[in-house]
Amino acid sequence: MAGMALCVGNGTSRSAAKLAYCCKGGRGILNSRLCIFSERPSNTVVFSVGAGGFCRATGVRFASRLAWGRTVDARFRNNTLVAAGAAMVAGVIAGFCHFQKVEMASRIAKDIEGERAILEKCKEFMSAPVTDIEVLQQRKEDMSTRMEMLIMETQAAFCRALEEVDGGKFKVDRWQRKEGGGGISCVLQDGKVFEKAGVNVSVVYGSLTEEAAKQMRSRGKVLKGKDGKLPFRAMGVSSVIHPHNPHIPTVHFNYRYFEIEEEDGSKQWWFGGGTDLTPVYINQDDAAHFHGTLKEACDKHHAQYYPDFKKWCDRYFYVRHRDETRGIGGIFFDDLDRPSQEEAFGFVRSCAQTVVPCYVPIVRKHLSDPFTAAEKEWQQVRRGRYVEFNLVYDRGVKFGLATPGSRIESILMSLPLTARWEYMHEPPKGSREAEMLEVLRNPKDWV
Repeated sequence: MAGMALCVGNGTSRSAAKLAYCCKGGRGILNSRLCIFSERPSNTVVFSVGAGGFCRATGVRFASRLAWGRTVDARFRNNTLVAAGAAMVAGVIAGFCHFQKVEMASRIAKDIEGERAILEKCKEFMSAPVTDIEVLQQRKEDMSTRMEMLIMETQAAFCRALEEVDGGKFKVDRWQRKEGGGGISCVLQDGKVFEKAGVNVSVVYGSLTEEAAKQMRSRGKVLKGKDGKLPFRAMGVSSVIHPHNPHIPTVHFNYRYFEIEEEDGSKQWWFGGGTDLTPVYINQDDAAHFHGTLKEACDKHHAQYYPDFKKWCDRYFYVRHRDETRGIGGIFFDDLDRPSQEEAFGFVRSCAQTVVPCYVPIVRKHLSDPFTAAEKEWQQVRRGRYVEFNLVYDRGVKFGLATPGSRIESILMSLPLTARWEYMHEPPKGSREAEMLEVLRNPKDWV
């Protein structure tokens, strides 16, 4: 056997027995080399050490590497040498076993801590996660698990903050998708502050339909399925809030993660999402606060994220047949798969953590603002534009409607409880409504 052979005492010596026990019954892997303890005709035990000085059986790296090509044989007549060698090896082995126990205990403690952390977090959610908690604990390092925990945390944090403002309670509606997965829809309807508020989580999996795959290929995705199938896993949190008071803006956010398994078993993954504001009337301070909060989150990761994703948001939430944006924007991004999965996830987490601080202070600021019937009518007209964008252009709605087993109630949760379409509506020149329309037709920088 290649490597260094060290013969210590005879096969019945205490040190040999301890060595055999430490490496699990006489077998271990030393740096990809099989380590075998066996008795030779002379009752000597051979211990082979691989080049890297690492025993996978114990998980311990040797303090120093032994010289190659040299053999110390216990058959030397000098009993002192034999005894010294045995004592040396016994001491080293005892150290290996000690470090093995310490490392094993450390790993077990870390695993238990991670599982407990998942369990404790789940207690704070609006509902149990879509994926079974035991599965999440077993796969706690997987990105799909970490993302599911993040979207559940985001849903709970936003719902609790809105309940505190409104005084009402969200209805929690769990649903299952027979093709795989499910979701949790939280809806507050006809509250004191919010006419309709929805915060949804979904975790779905299965195979993409050809129509859904076609939408992704149109974005430049090169997808290679097996036997015409493309296994996928998608998850996200999305929310749309429609307040009663026209001086409180509508807000929308969505953060999601997507995985596709190709025919060779490799995976493509990407993140997407964003947060945007749709006011009925322009308030410079509100716009600056909203955009400033998002910019601060983006700047933690890359100085170019906010300007790039702000422009992307203005382009995406654009009602082409009206030649106007849906609102005053925010940030939007999709197909984010760089610079690394860990860094992309960190960015998404920073953005998700802004949904409360960027919006709730604006709500509180305008809680008692008076409004007229005419202002309420303008809000209804603007909501009509909101509906037009969501049903005609929104990528998430189109994907949901093209995916078998999708829950229509959750997909259309984004639509307001009431809206209005007036024929040939045009606000009077110089009015606040006309000012709002001018901003929607010519997006501006707010920070």
